[in-house]
Amino acid sequence: MHHPSPPRRRAVAVLTLIAALLGGLGVAPAAQAAERGTGFGTWAPLSRTGWHGSMRVGDVHTYCIHPGLPVATDPTTDHGVSSHVNGLSPQQLISINYLVGTYGQTDDPVQAAGVGWAVKAIADRATTLHSWGYTGESLPEAIDFIMRRASPENSEAVQQRAVHYLAEAEAIAVPRVGGSLTLTARDDDPTRGTVTADVDPSATGTLHLDNAVFADTGRNDRADVHAGQAYDIIAPASASDGGRPYTVRATGSFSVRSAAIRFFSTPGQQESAGPADPTTFALSSEDATPRPVLFAPRIETTARIADGRFIDSVTVSAGDGVWPRHADGSFIAVVATADVYRTGAYPAESAEIPSNLTPVMRLDLRTDPEVGAGVYEIPSESLPGPGVYTAVWRVEREAQDAETIPHLPTGYRWQERFASPAQTEQLAPPAPRSEPTPTPTVAPTRAAAPPSPSSAPTLPEALAQTGISAASLGGAGGAAVAVIGLGVTAWAVARRRSTPRM
Repeated sequence: MHHPSPPRRRAVAVLTLIAALLGGLGVAPAAQAAERGTGFGTWAPLSRTGWHGSMRVGDVHTYCIHPGLPVATDPTTDHGVSSHVNGLSPQQLISINYLVGTYGQTDDPVQAAGVGWAVKAIADRATTLHSWGYTGESLPEAIDFIMRRASPENSEAVQQRAVHYLAEAEAIAVPRVGGSLTLTARDDDPTRGTVTADVDPSATGTLHLDNAVFADTGRNDRADVHAGQAYDIIAPASASDGGRPYTVRATGSFSVRSAAIRFFSTPGQQESAGPADPTTFALSSEDATPRPVLFAPRIETTARIADGRFIDSVTVSAGDGVWPRHADGSFIAVVATADVYRTGAYPAESAEIPSNLTPVMRLDLRTDPEVGAGVYEIPSESLPGPGVYTAVWRVEREAQDAETIPHLPTGYRWQERFASPAQTEQLAPPAPRSEPTPTPTVAPTRAAAPPSPSSAPTLPEALAQTGISAASLGGAGGAAVAVIGLGVTAWAVARRRSTPRM
């Protein structure tokens, strides 16, 4: 096979470029002579055996699509890619394009001849079978009818190739040009989702993501994308603008085999087909609804008791550092609740609240939309009395505002440990009042005057002064008392007799 020299190749390239530029200006494309390509037979407009293979126009192998016309040896015009040629259907065009692109660009004469026969049979089967005098309906027989003269030793091989190529080409379906991309987000986690390309099964392409990455690679670009396959994506909250709702976008570029050919013509001679590049189209999509920033709020607390109240200093923060915002920039509000328990002594810390305890009061917190995360001081009402108090805070998804719920994971619930040291304080009972006890006043004691005779105690009085009651006298004790009493009486009489009289 003859190959043009490098200088000639460069000249052809320049002429092709000039032709393209002139075509853009509305000037007819320039023609260049077709050359013998690869195949068997006689390279001449008319001959007994004809030419069965390719023609070369520049660097392109082209193949006859108008059986019965003379071989194109004169200047040939390149009309570029066309999907409207001689009334050929999209199926015929895509089959021809498949053959000349897949097998036709070859230096193998058997392969080129097989492609040539298959292409002619697709374009016009009847003329291909009968233009050389064959009267039957078998393509292999029609090929053998001619190849016995052109190259008998290769006839069977060319027949086999042609039949195989024809069947393969006719099985190529006309692809759908265009399609769509679909983005999804999980209901329970908007950072997760998929992207799927709805394109022709034969299409191949690439995808690019904005504000997301592919879950299996961590990259935002992907090649070799296939139709109908759902690719998992991750749309991290960090992709948002400071916590505002954010949108994932996907763009793709896809290619399908063209139902078209690169069309060449020669006045009064053959028309031929070269390969057409794939048809490329772009697709794009974005979230129908912006994705809310998902987060897990956390609380840290420090309690104290002052003025008979339980006062909690509550630090509210986002678990991943991103506090969600509304589209207007304000922070979403989070509602938190604490139950306050009272015990007689310091309870043991635990993950669960003892079942025998009942809250004595409740604390409520609602974050400020202008502040978001921060420290909030929450005082209780007056405590009911002395005791050890502990508060247990919780944040529940179901307790939030409707506009806040989408920002928390499904089933989200966070709760403090019971009786954590920072949350347990004692209110001591008041100390008892200390009042002074009065001391009784004792009157001064005077010295007792000796009793006068007239004031001498009677027996009962004397008994009383001895500390012995009359009732206790009896028996020998009673006689003794009587003797004593007589003695006292005698003493008193004697004293009077001895006293001087006036």
